[in-house]
Amino acid sequence: MGLRNARLSFRQIEETHILENIIYNELRFRGYQVDVGTVESRERDSKGKEIRVQREIDFIATLGSKKYYIQSAYSISDKEKYEQETLSFKKTNDSFKRVIIVEKSMKPRYDDNGYLMMGVKEFLLDENSLAI
Repeated sequence: MGLRNARLSFRQIEETHILENIIYNELRFRGYQVDVGTVESRERDSKGKEIRVQREIDFIATLGSKKYYIQSAYSISDKEKYEQETLSFKKTNDSFKRVIIVEKSMKPRYDDNGYLMMGVKEFLLDENSLAI
């Protein structure tokens, strides 16, 4: 009975959660304090009514005076997915570095919005990857 239940729960593990756990554990190993962030903004709904919207930043990693906003995205397959993942970045009002870590191997690079994008492999193998 116990083995059957273990199989059921194992099947329910999502790749996105595994990626988030890997990133979280590595940040903690590197000595960062890690929090989940929320960004609030006022926007208009489809009827023009002003509403309060909260968006999540997967990780806020802090080490001394260094602070990074990090989004974990299993994949960014199109512009719509990119916009979804980075909307919370656009709503922050400071100049801390914004990082997107994806599952596929990708050399670190800055996109047109100034966000650092890299693959999880590159993040894990270079302890200074966030400072690039």
